[in-house]
Amino acid sequence: MSVKSGKLVIIGAGKVGNAVLDSVLRMSIIDEIVVINRNRDKALGAVLDASHTTAFEYSTNTSIRVGDYPDCADAQIIVVTAGPSIVKGEYDRSILLKRNIEVMNGVMANITRYTREAILIIISNPLDILTYYFQKKYNYPVDRIFGTGTLLDTARFNKMLGDLCSVDAKNVTGFVLGEHGETSFIPWNTVNIVGVPFQEIEEKFHPAVPIDKEKLLNETKMIGPEIVQLKGYTSAGVSLAACRLIGAIVRNEHCVVPVSTVLRGQYGIDDIAMSMPCIIGSDGILRVIELTLDEEGKRDLETCHAHLRELLKSVGA
Repeated sequence: MSVKSGKLVIIGAGKVGNAVLDSVLRMSIIDEIVVINRNRDKALGAVLDASHTTAFEYSTNTSIRVGDYPDCADAQIIVVTAGPSIVKGEYDRSILLKRNIEVMNGVMANITRYTREAILIIISNPLDILTYYFQKKYNYPVDRIFGTGTLLDTARFNKMLGDLCSVDAKNVTGFVLGEHGETSFIPWNTVNIVGVPFQEIEEKFHPAVPIDKEKLLNETKMIGPEIVQLKGYTSAGVSLAACRLIGAIVRNEHCVVPVSTVLRGQYGIDDIAMSMPCIIGSDGILRVIELTLDEEGKRDLETCHAHLRELLKSVGA
């Protein structure tokens, strides 16, 4: 069966799955949305609630329904949110690893029964490990399976640096790379604001307080756990990260964003998945951009690689 352009399947109807559903509806770019959940009644509740919004002005009359894995056969995009998420008091994504390996095994076995053409966006954590493990186990096309990775971390960092310098975050170019977790890093030699390199930002933009690189990176890493502590979970940011990717695929944007992908020789690495800047279009990842790293960036990359390999060894990968 050929892929149906504009068909999205969301697997998982929890808080994140619901947030993705609500956010993508507001984008008005998808013709058909199918929600799959182990508890079908929960999926039906999400679908009914969301479907009523299409009656309002400026809402697209998108088809929204409950489905099952055969619906993946002609899906253009599949977003995987299944499995438990980080909860209050439990902030290490590796704690979720064994739980979600089991959940994702069932999900991937069902998806691959029906398609290897759909573009898979993984949100379930720890997504770098899951992306690598299941791309290899099921031999899914490497350019068509990736995680939201550090896309949200990057948005958080750009917002923080923009606020420090009193500029719109969209004028900041800076990537958080590596693991979506404790060993993520920022290649500072590539950070700039409208072309002004990082080392000249204080001189040009006069922030109210000096820019502390370590503090900025630590705050970028810890804001997610802080939101969980305050709110009980995170959903808004990661759902918009997924929708950013959905939009890039549907519109064939060729935008450059950091996503978690299985590396194929970049920096001499081919045994993990981690976030790198990638060009995203209608065929998924069109190209991985290998940034020039300074010595600090190279050390950070090595630390991240070693950490992810240890986690992968724990699941026999």
